Amino acid sequence: MSAYLFTHFTEDNKGDKEQIWFAISRDGLNWIDLGSDKPILASKIGTKGIRDPFIIYDERVKKYYIIATDLLTTSGNWSDFANRGSRSILVWESEDLINWSEERLIEVGVENAGCVWAPEAVFCKEKDMWFVFWASNVKEDGDTEAKQRIYGAFTSDFKEFTPTFKYIDGKTALIDTNIVWDNGWYYRFSKDETNKFIILERCRNLIGEEYESIHSELLSNFYGLEGPEAYYLDDQKKWCLIADQYHAHLGYTPFLCDDLASGVFKQLHNDEFDMGKRRKRHGGIIKISDELAEKLIEFYGLADKD
Repeated sequence: MSAYLFTHFTEDNKGDKEQIWFAISRDGLNWIDLGSDKPILASKIGTKGIRDPFIIYDERVKKYYIIATDLLTTSGNWSDFANRGSRSILVWESEDLINWSEERLIEVGVENAGCVWAPEAVFCKEKDMWFVFWASNVKEDGDTEAKQRIYGAFTSDFKEFTPTFKYIDGKTALIDTNIVWDNGWYYRFSKDETNKFIILERCRNLIGEEYESIHSELLSNFYGLEGPEAYYLDDQKKWCLIADQYHAHLGYTPFLCDDLASGVFKQLHNDEFDMGKRRKRHGGIIKISDELAEKLIEFYGLADKD
């Protein structure tokens, strides 16, 4: 593997931007945008909007899957979305990242929940299945008001899912969870929606054990981050965490880390990375081969400057 693929959406309140766009990188830090002024994938069902696309590759069946939030923000307001939004996720599949299935809607949200926010997936080694997880705003018995919690379900084919269950119920509201596996541990990044920073935890087993907190001086004091996505940079032998500086309207910024267990991250300077010409909002990143990267560039073309 010597390249990276970034799936993302671009802007709020613009239907043609709340769809799926691609970018390619050779080093995981400098990105070039693919395609023209048309998105790679657009939704024709549900709300007809796509946010927070997350991509995975299932080695067992040789398929790529994209899952995403079913939301078009021109259709209402944030209170409506949080409390009465779509309880379904959008799903696509492909064997080559070029020929894609029709999108399908799968209802996974619990009753009385609003939108199913930012679904992601990680392979659960203990159950030999994919664990799909997301945030939903739910008012439970005893709550004075609804709170964002993380819910999840298991699947083997992204068609049939086990019953949804509550996965994380924090002391504060939580959204935008991202999970990676490294050296025998599952590392979990989440946005503390109450205090507006990223928290880091880890556990040996994905489900059924208490996660231990890892203090990160930088992340816990960086106000206004969301959409954390962690991936390993092979060339540098480091982990990269990108997060959206939404409060300052500065877009994604990368943080590098030698060892996730340490919680020590370094934010890169603007001249050390390039997020590409097109604005990038919450998405997902996977590694692909250099050969496949060339095929995607040839098929989709490089984007002109917006």
